[in-house]
Amino acid sequence: MNKARIILKKGKYDSLERMHPWVFSGAVKEIIGNPADGDVVDVGGSKGEFFGSGHFQKGSIMVRMLTFDKEIIDHAFYLKKLEKALHYRLNLGYGFSESGVGNAWRLVYGEADGLPGLIIDFYNGVAVIQSYTDGFHKVREIISTCLSELLGEKLVAVYYKMKDYINTERDEEHATAGLIWGTPPEEFIITEYGSKYYIDVIKGQKTGFFIDQRENRKLVADFSKDKIVLNMFCYSGGFSVSALKGGAKQVDSVDSSASAIELASKNLQLNGFDPQTHRCIVADAFDYIEKEGENYDMIILDPPAYAKHVDARHRAVKGYQRLNLLAMSKIKKGGFIFTFSCSQVVDKRLFESTVMSAAILSGRNVRVVQELSHAPCHAHAMTHPEGKYLKGLMLYVE
Repeated sequence: MNKARIILKKGKYDSLERMHPWVFSGAVKEIIGNPADGDVVDVGGSKGEFFGSGHFQKGSIMVRMLTFDKEIIDHAFYLKKLEKALHYRLNLGYGFSESGVGNAWRLVYGEADGLPGLIIDFYNGVAVIQSYTDGFHKVREIISTCLSELLGEKLVAVYYKMKDYINTERDEEHATAGLIWGTPPEEFIITEYGSKYYIDVIKGQKTGFFIDQRENRKLVADFSKDKIVLNMFCYSGGFSVSALKGGAKQVDSVDSSASAIELASKNLQLNGFDPQTHRCIVADAFDYIEKEGENYDMIILDPPAYAKHVDARHRAVKGYQRLNLLAMSKIKKGGFIFTFSCSQVVDKRLFESTVMSAAILSGRNVRVVQELSHAPCHAHAMTHPEGKYLKGLMLYVE
C-alpha cells in the first residue's frame, strides 16, 4: 500500500532544508491519502519535491521526520538508528559497569538521535522506552527487539511507558506502562559516580530517574564540604546523596510528595549516610524557604516544569522569579544556589532574565559561577535547538 503524502505550501520548505525534524500543521497545503496517527508518511512539495519521511500525527506538529532520504522505515532502519545512538554514548565513556560515570544513561534522546518522539533510558541492564507519539507506540515491539539484538547479554529487561495523550483506543492491551521483554531484576538499583539509587520505572517520574542532572549532581558534591544544604523538590534525593558524598555537614530534603520523600529516604539509607546528617521533610517549597531558608549555605532549586505549554509561560516565569527571590533573600552570606528550569517553553534567555530580576529584587549581589545544562547523553542536535530544555545556573550570593 502506498504511503500517504504530505504536501507543503510554497515557501514552507526552509526548515526541512535545514534538517529541522518538525513539520507544523500551518505549513501543510494538502494531505494525499488518509493517514492515521502514527503512520509513516512522505513529505514533499507541490512540484514533486521529496523532503523525507516521518510519523504523522494530528496536531500542531503534524509530522516528525525520521529521515530526509528515501529509505524504507522498517526493523533494519530502527536498528541502524539505535546502533548510532549507542555508539555515541560509548564514545562519551558511558558503559555497563558500576565504576566511573555509572550504569545509567540515556540511550536515545528523540530528535537528537533521529528518532523524534522516542526516549530510551538504560538502567543497569533494564531499558525503559517512553513514546511521545503514536508512531513509536505502534513500533514499540520492534524497538524492543532491536534493543535485545543490539545489547545482547547486557540487556535483561525492557519496559514501556507512554504519554497520556497518545491514542490507545485501538490498542488497549498495551495502554499502560509495563514489562514487554525479559526478566526484570528483583531490585532496581543503579550507580552514578559511586553513589547508588533505587529507581521506580513504573510509578516514577519520566522513566524513573533524572539522568539529565548527573553532572550537576557531581558539581554539587564538589562544593558541598562542610555546608548545610537544602534540596528543594528533592524527588528521589539525587542532589542530597551527592551533597553528603561531597562532605556536607547537614542536608535537608524537601518535597510536597510523601512518596518522593519516602524514595529519597531510601536512597540516603542505601548509601550508608549517618542518619544524623540528613532530614527528609514533606512541605510546600515556598512556605519552607520563607520560614527556614536563612539556615542554609547552599540551596538547590530543581522544580518540576512550571510551563509545559506556551500559554502557561507567564505564570511559570512568575513562579521562577518568586522561588529564586525567596532563596536569594534567605540564604546565608557567601551561599551557593543551584537553580534550574526544565520547561522547554522557557528558553535560556528568558530563564536567566527571570533569575536576574529576582537578584535585583533581593537587593543582594549575586554572581553567576557557572551556566548549567543536561548531561552529555542528552546532547541536542544543532538543527533542533528546542532539544536544549534544561537550563541552570550556579549562583554565589554575597
